[in-house]
Amino acid sequence: MNDELDDVDEDDDRGNRIAGATSYAVLDYLAHAIVDEPDGVAIDVEEGRGGVTLRLHVAPDDMGKVIGRRGRVAQSIRTVVRAAGARDEVPVNVDIVD
Repeated sequence: MNDELDDVDEDDDRGNRIAGATSYAVLDYLAHAIVDEPDGVAIDVEEGRGGVTLRLHVAPDDMGKVIGRRGRVAQSIRTVVRAAGARDEVPVNVDIVD
């Protein structure tokens, strides 16, 4: 029975091979939960020397919801996504694009 658990742990280490996969999934989830038009959500991934940059595109009508008053929602999104990146040991930046 312990052999089965050991196999699962080994599979987890090989799981997410895409840099920033957890961060991408978290950003996708948050963006879809906040906006009124989930079909308008698109995320571009760019890998560079400084880590991964996730560019979030939303419908023009949803831009205010994603940014929030004084940018508080946007900053909260960035904080949570960076924390997910830290879990994968990948520095992540989030850009919200018009």
